[in-house]
Amino acid sequence: MAWIVLVLSGVLEAVWATALAKSEGFQRLWPSTVFALALLLSMAGLSYALRTVPVGTGYAVWVGIGAALTATYAMLFGGESAGVLKLLLLAGIVGCVAGLKLTH
Repeated sequence: MAWIVLVLSGVLEAVWATALAKSEGFQRLWPSTVFALALLLSMAGLSYALRTVPVGTGYAVWVGIGAALTATYAMLFGGESAGVLKLLLLAGIVGCVAGLKLTH
């Protein structure tokens, strides 16, 4: 159960990071609200998962999921470039996250 919560918390990290960018310095209400809610839920989920998952592994998985999803979203919908090297490096992050789960 902790791993499922950890993955969902990583997804929420991507949500709050994206909402933070869209809030324009907390000047827009709805992105700011989404940011605050997603941040709260993401941290609560990370905290729950770290009761069982080792902190180094859990934090690395949480950050890796959030970073990979945030970058992917930015490439698909935010106008960020999506070169072959960038996609390979993101795949590397995903592979490392999966490897951390497998070695746990």
